[in-house]
Amino acid sequence: MALRHAVLAALLDEELSGYQVTKAFAAGVANFWHALPQQVYAELAKLEKEGLVAGREVVQEGRPNKRLFRVTGEGLGELESFASAAAKPAFLREDLLVQVQAADHLDADVLIERLTERYAFAEAKAALFEEQLRRMRGGLDEAEFLLRGASRVGPYLTCRRGRDFERANRDWCRDVMEVLRARRVQVREGD
Repeated sequence: MALRHAVLAALLDEELSGYQVTKAFAAGVANFWHALPQQVYAELAKLEKEGLVAGREVVQEGRPNKRLFRVTGEGLGELESFASAAAKPAFLREDLLVQVQAADHLDADVLIERLTERYAFAEAKAALFEEQLRRMRGGLDEAEFLLRGASRVGPYLTCRRGRDFERANRDWCRDVMEVLRARRVQVREGD
């Protein structure tokens, strides 16, 4: 997937400024695609030059003018073409996994500290996703929302994937810490 597809997807529901697109990335798209604000702005310029998005200037009093972007028919065609191609599997590149791979040769206490930090991060991020999901559902339970709740269900499903991913990270960290603590106790008792 290229950044262009993530930007096009972020613009599907409404016309947005570059700033709003970067906020949309931070709020929802970031769980599956990371981009810096300057990358998003550069991509918007490329997409506009290629005719995949259309931009218009909005005059604002007392503030600089802003540009709003929307997906064009060509942009929607680009997304449809992207969606019809087989998805490439993602590969995880994770420093913490390298550290755990080397656990037998590292200080277990330091590694447990890193895992505790990641556990807390994953727990907090999962809670943010859960709150976002609750807001998306309004007063509906999930089953009802998924069947009838929104005109577009894609943002909800990707947010749910983000929540589940962070929950899995949290649970994995907990499990690894338990193993490392148990092995540390076993080694101390064996001395």
